[in-house]
Amino acid sequence: MLRVAVVGSGPAGIYAAESLVAHGPAQVDVYDRVPCPYGLVRYGVAPDHEKIRSISASLAKVFDSPDVRFLGNVEVGTDITLEELGARYDAVLVSSGSSAGRGLGIPGDGLPGSFTATELVSWYCGHPDTRIDAFTDTARHVVVVGMGNVAVDVARILLRPADELARTDVPPHVLDVLRASPIESVSLVGRRGPAEARWTTKELKELGSLTGVDVVVEPAELAVDAAGEQRLAAEPGARRNLDVVREWAQRPRAGASRTLRVRFLQRPVRVLGTERVAGVELERCVLDGHGGATGTGETERVEAGMVVASVGYRGVAVPGLPFDERSGTIPHERGRVVDAAGEPVPGVYVAGWIKRGPSGVIGTNKHDAHETVATLLEDAAAGRLPQPGGTGDALELLASRGVHVVTWSGWRAIEQAELALGESLGRGRTKIVGRDDLVAAALRAAGA
Repeated sequence: MLRVAVVGSGPAGIYAAESLVAHGPAQVDVYDRVPCPYGLVRYGVAPDHEKIRSISASLAKVFDSPDVRFLGNVEVGTDITLEELGARYDAVLVSSGSSAGRGLGIPGDGLPGSFTATELVSWYCGHPDTRIDAFTDTARHVVVVGMGNVAVDVARILLRPADELARTDVPPHVLDVLRASPIESVSLVGRRGPAEARWTTKELKELGSLTGVDVVVEPAELAVDAAGEQRLAAEPGARRNLDVVREWAQRPRAGASRTLRVRFLQRPVRVLGTERVAGVELERCVLDGHGGATGTGETERVEAGMVVASVGYRGVAVPGLPFDERSGTIPHERGRVVDAAGEPVPGVYVAGWIKRGPSGVIGTNKHDAHETVATLLEDAAAGRLPQPGGTGDALELLASRGVHVVTWSGWRAIEQAELALGESLGRGRTKIVGRDDLVAAALRAAGA
């Protein structure tokens, strides 16, 4: 019986567990540092995108297997070390994702009122490691830097009427802040042109149809160069996106209380302010004909009380494993972790964003996990896995350290507690945010 510890219960980790038990006799323990499973499906997908988040129902089926356990509220590297896992399992598969947001890296970045999209998304999705008062901001104008779907999500959540979000599981404290928000405008800013934007048409149309929001696009900023034309010809989605923003540029303003401004060919060069964010200095850019853009030296100042950098995620180093700081990933060969000399680290594997970087959609993680599992099973068949030297179940070690492990039955109890919270507020299921509250709900189910 092959015993494997999977670190991270997002789609990549769950798909890896599913693949392991499907290919032969295996017992898999799936660890997560938070009490709840599903990773970015729960804490990264916007609360008003219920259809995408519904994939959690299919992910949950993996835990119906008696050979797969969920062990939440366990931080590998703190509550239990990688070496201690290696002593109790035949292999350790790390699928911890890319949990850190990238900043703008310009002067003024880091002033109060300057955030990464990761921080904002974690807040409105109710991640237990995010302070509930992180965004009691009073900004009337917000600049979101980035031209991907996460930037679109952030803009939509900030502009959407709070009463519409009340139909989702958004946490009560988030709903309170959004209801009281004085936001008048959100500007989406990108360095390149509309042909290079990485959003998807469905999300773009949704953003442009928000109640009580005017959309403003400068026709002069809709330039497309030769490289852009090639992309538009090769990618129908890019052409549809361009059609959407061109339609926005022709819309008359209706005098709505809030405005979405979409700015292309603008590069942030400085966050303005002394004690907190007061605005952003933008440099006008021109396309270079090769898919990039260069600055012209011509700048303008845009008023803003909050700046959100939506320019990507990066992984966080796992204690005891090699790490590539440039890519924010763990070096590997087909999922097999390798050291600085390119030699395999026996018994340790990676899957998901910590393996390949923040790319692809949820389904991409299935192929990625299958590749890693195939490599792991290949090593097992060849006798290349180290022999575990530890004794006893990891749960015994964690219990001796006072760690309150949340099992699958505990997670089901959290779900029931969230349904009860929503009912008490006259809403549907509503997220519980505090780690202690989540653990308490899980322990009540165990009679602890």
